[in-house]
Amino acid sequence: QVRPVESGGGLVQAGGSLRLSCEVSGRTFTMHTIGWFRQQPGKEERDFVASLNWRGSNTYYTESVKGRFTISKDTTKNMVHLEMNDLKPEDTAIYYCGASLVARPGWPRKTDFGWWGQGTQVTVSS
Repeated sequence: QVRPVESGGGLVQAGGSLRLSCEVSGRTFTMHTIGWFRQQPGKEERDFVASLNWRGSNTYYTESVKGRFTISKDTTKNMVHLEMNDLKPEDTAIYYCGASLVARPGWPRKTDFGWWGQGTQVTVSS
């Protein structure tokens, strides 16, 4: 069992930056992938934003955030960060950190993520 906890959300103007953090506790040695997902207003589902392999170097980004968001990790502190730059109003969402124990090559599947944090709100004003 692993327990992600997010922090770092807030209100920012368009073009601004925010850094989200996810601290993971529990059986972190069993993790394969850590990812960020977001649930935008009016949507029922969480959409994939970015992920990285906990024990490797691969990173993945959804097209709309490439070049603006950067996902990184600090395995010594069991932390994952999402640096978000040039934020746009459409980035407004609740951001969730998820952990997957599934060792799958290539792009992760949302169904692999079985452990979730409580979410953190990001609001980008125009």
